[in-house]
Amino acid sequence: MPGKYRWASVGDVNSFFGLMLDNIAGLFLLVSLLSQVFQFPVEFVLRYMVPGTAIGVLIGDLAFFLLALQLAKKTGSTTVTAMPLGLDTPSTFGMIFFVLGPAYQLALKGGMEAHAAAMHAWQIGICCIFISGIFKLICSFGSDWIRRSIPRAGLLGSLAAIALVIISFLPLLEILHYPMVGLIAMSIILTALVGRVPLPFKLPGAVGGLVVAGGIFGIMHVAGLLGPSEPPAFNPSAGLWPTEWLQALSFDWWSAMGHTVKYIPIVIPFAIATIVGGIDCAESASAVGDHYSTGSVIGIEAIATLLASFCGAVIQTTPYIGHPAYKAMGGRAAFTLATAIAFGLLGTTGLFGYFYLLIPKATVYPILMFVGLEISAQSFLATPRRHYPAVAMACVPALAFLAMFFVGPETKVTPAIITTGLLKNGFILTSVFWSSALALVIDRRLNAAAVFYFAAAFCTLFGVIHSPLPSAPLLLPLAIPGIPESLILPAEHVSTVMNWTMGYFIVGCLMLLWDFYLKATHQSAPDPAHLQD
Repeated sequence: MPGKYRWASVGDVNSFFGLMLDNIAGLFLLVSLLSQVFQFPVEFVLRYMVPGTAIGVLIGDLAFFLLALQLAKKTGSTTVTAMPLGLDTPSTFGMIFFVLGPAYQLALKGGMEAHAAAMHAWQIGICCIFISGIFKLICSFGSDWIRRSIPRAGLLGSLAAIALVIISFLPLLEILHYPMVGLIAMSIILTALVGRVPLPFKLPGAVGGLVVAGGIFGIMHVAGLLGPSEPPAFNPSAGLWPTEWLQALSFDWWSAMGHTVKYIPIVIPFAIATIVGGIDCAESASAVGDHYSTGSVIGIEAIATLLASFCGAVIQTTPYIGHPAYKAMGGRAAFTLATAIAFGLLGTTGLFGYFYLLIPKATVYPILMFVGLEISAQSFLATPRRHYPAVAMACVPALAFLAMFFVGPETKVTPAIITTGLLKNGFILTSVFWSSALALVIDRRLNAAAVFYFAAAFCTLFGVIHSPLPSAPLLLPLAIPGIPESLILPAEHVSTVMNWTMGYFIVGCLMLLWDFYLKATHQSAPDPAHLQD
């Protein structure tokens, strides 16, 4: 006779710290990158954006806690581990660098004062999360079709690109700002989490890095070895008990939907990636004995994202791929309940402001290095070996973003800079198109590869990818009577757009002709050497 399910165990302590610190790192990114890179007001982020974003995690982890209890009751298993959920790291970077930050700066250039521009960007962010939630909810009923339609190398390759170039590299700059602290924290976290080397007292790697490196940071600060202290960027007490986020419940943000349209090509790939990730998470849970319904997992993440948007969230939630690791740590269901309560309170009470001010970024950001490396490794492990070149191909357009990230207004404009800027705009979709097409070519499905090239040509025509304008707006390539001039591509850029469009279109036609030739000569079967993965 099976024993009674104990939803709380000692292993939930380690699991809680791992999941909680991972989510805290996401909020650190939201506040620090918006304020440091885009000069976004810190108080605004804390009082308007953080509470709703935290509520999304509260809803999702609470739902996964209940789902674990339901599964234990249904199966009689006494070792069910809840599915972990948190802020999606790739789309955290995506929303900051490609939506919130650019929208804020564009509003400032348009003459808005700082608070009004921040409000405008917040409303656009809410619209993006709302669209993401609706899209994921619809796809929860047809997630298998998406998985069949787009090669895994295409979706996971674009994630690998973001993981290596953005999630791993950019936080590394902050980690190495204080190398003695950052290197220690990074080495402890990577040794414990990647190398699976146990720490004393069974401390989670993230906690061990925080304790040791944080202690060293404190000693160096007291000893004056960190240099002159900078004045605090804000008063954390000003962020206590925020109520401004409640304005989202009035749905005034709906008025920004028209301004959100041009960001949809950025939002949808991230939403699709979390759907595929949700499927992978359900499969990995099944592999260790917890057979969750894939539809339920994706449905919960979709509803959590959607409800969070009603509360002003600007980052979507997603199941975390580390379920087997949490199970190995002895976690059951209590760690998701504890994360839901603690993270929800941290965000809605404004206490996160104190965390942000007092905890050194160099001790927290190494967890993002681990996340980036794990995503990159999983992107390769989850694809056939013959598709590895396609996954690597997806990383190339992301390098253009990294190159342009350090280009300032004083940089001399050269043909190389112009081309890099074209490659940077819409690089996420470009990565999906290029890597998907190459994966299909490897399998000698040239007619299917042609579809992705034609899709790239269509997207290029309207500025979804390779826009010649820095703000990358969606524009019509030619003037049409009755259409405002502001929606028409400037004449001096038409030649560039047409060259890129026709290039993709001709490649698509070439793929179709090549496919016809292979079938006519009975050479359409894949290379046998490739099939020995």
